[in-house]
Amino acid sequence: MATFFIENFGCRATQADGAAVERELLERGWERSGSAAEANVIVVNTCTVTAEADRQARQAIRKMAKENTLCRIYVTGCYAQRAPEELARLPGVVWVIGNSHKREIPRVVSEDYAPLDIPLDRLDRSRALSLEQGPAKILTGNIFESGELLAAPVFGGELERTRPTLKIQDGCNLRCAYCVIPFVRGKSRSLPPDIVLAEICKLVAGGSEEIVLSGINLGAYGQDLQPRAELIALLRRILAETELPRLRLSSIEPLDVTPELVELAVKEPRIARHFHVPLQSGSDRILRQMHRWYRMADYARRIELIRQQIPDAGIGADVIAGFPGETEEDHRATVGWIERLPFTYLHVFSYSPRPGTAALALPDKVPAAQIKQRNAELRALAAEKAARFRASQVGREMTVLTLRRQEQGTTPAISDNYLRISIQGNLPTNQWLRVRATGLSREGISGQPV
Repeated sequence: MATFFIENFGCRATQADGAAVERELLERGWERSGSAAEANVIVVNTCTVTAEADRQARQAIRKMAKENTLCRIYVTGCYAQRAPEELARLPGVVWVIGNSHKREIPRVVSEDYAPLDIPLDRLDRSRALSLEQGPAKILTGNIFESGELLAAPVFGGELERTRPTLKIQDGCNLRCAYCVIPFVRGKSRSLPPDIVLAEICKLVAGGSEEIVLSGINLGAYGQDLQPRAELIALLRRILAETELPRLRLSSIEPLDVTPELVELAVKEPRIARHFHVPLQSGSDRILRQMHRWYRMADYARRIELIRQQIPDAGIGADVIAGFPGETEEDHRATVGWIERLPFTYLHVFSYSPRPGTAALALPDKVPAAQIKQRNAELRALAAEKAARFRASQVGREMTVLTLRRQEQGTTPAISDNYLRISIQGNLPTNQWLRVRATGLSREGISGQPV
């Protein structure tokens, strides 16, 4: 039986794409391998959001080719769409397939593997080397002509296998100056509501207690469909037509955090009290340079509305340090807003120039050492705010979902407001539990069943 291994890099959307490829390979009779070192075929699903993401993908491919000289490596994802020739030159790579043709991967892998007269695991060293040295083939096209989504839930790392993510939207019609994603994922497109409901029903029937809805621009869900749909209407259908205990939203743009959405989260206990709202900069001048379609007064009103209506909500944001032209005054504005707003965690990134983006041509690049310093300051502030929020929850009772991994006599769990809870004892996985927060732990807070 031929075996495959999929290595995913990057965001939830990339992981969801990998899950869809995995689903079809399994349906075609392939067998999942426990490791890349033992697989006949490896699919590397890449990210290209930063230069570091590109480097990590290249490094991983070289390592896999070295450790498994008999494997055939197929590279796909955002990096494959952006720069297929770069990846085609790497050792062990036989195909580079862009996002535009990702649906073709199971067919290409199966047809490419079938003509071999003997199984790859029995090939001798000289045969393996001849495969490595052959020129890799490239299959890419116009990403803006891509239509139908790859639909499959994805289960994350070991801790997350009780909480599947379902990608319901892909692509983006915005053109933020720093972001390469629209050029490698194409226009915004959505999974029809009936398909979303069907996938959720399957997951609930399979025992899923929480599902995360994700997308590249989740708030744009349904705008491309005929008839047009809206995210808020989809959420109401999910709550009305399924028995899903908890529904969580991934990242959502500031202008899509409407009073209607917040009100739904207030009234519906099955919606997680958790909002991740990208900020990127606290300077209106830099937001204009970034081509972000809001200003800080708009952003602050939405975050404050969440806190007023849902006092214990988990509120996160993305922030970029060192965007071209960012002065010390701009940076201080970002720090000031973060200090004032009720964030409970932050994802801090250093600006990374990306080919094809508008920011690449901007003057006044910030020196690397200064970017590093600003990044460190923002991370320290984020850690301080996260610690303060965790401390505010000690003594309170909450309902949590136990997660999979158990170590050192404790069971990890997650609350609806995105707190990691460490509970004493080896408890069943994927179970709802009422706990009282008793103190702080390394990753979150300690809890005791009540």
